[in-house]
Amino acid sequence: MIAFKKVKKEQFVSDGGLESVFEEISLPKRATAGSAGYDIFAPCDVVVKKGETALIATGIKAEMPQNVVLLILPRSGLGFKYKLRLCNTVGVIDADYFDNPKNEGHILIKLSAEGSDVVIEKGKAFAQGLFVNYLVCDDDVTNTQRVGGFGSTDNK
Repeated sequence: MIAFKKVKKEQFVSDGGLESVFEEISLPKRATAGSAGYDIFAPCDVVVKKGETALIATGIKAEMPQNVVLLILPRSGLGFKYKLRLCNTVGVIDADYFDNPKNEGHILIKLSAEGSDVVIEKGKAFAQGLFVNYLVCDDDVTNTQRVGGFGSTDNK
């Protein structure tokens, strides 16, 4: 199954989301039948000042099988017009990030503005998610299970 779902309200708020906007969070969707990416919408107004960053608690998580990864990318227009960037360049959401014990799989997106101040209005698409199949090596024997959230695979 591949699906976007909302995180629990408690998770959203603990990650910096505003409780008052939780019920209005929109799940990602494709803009057209030919779109590869699923638009991710701002749950509230966000201002990213030039030279600064903003962390957005999206209120969403993604369920997918083990051979799929969700890549988070900026919307092309925002990057092109305003040099709005993801701080990690491309977000990589692994299948085992969904419903992990530490953070429920909540997707957080950190942006930086390099060109000018950027205002993202509540409900506007600011990033996109692209589901991609991947392969592993024939001799891969990794069986370690994720026990944490963001960056947890570095903490073995």
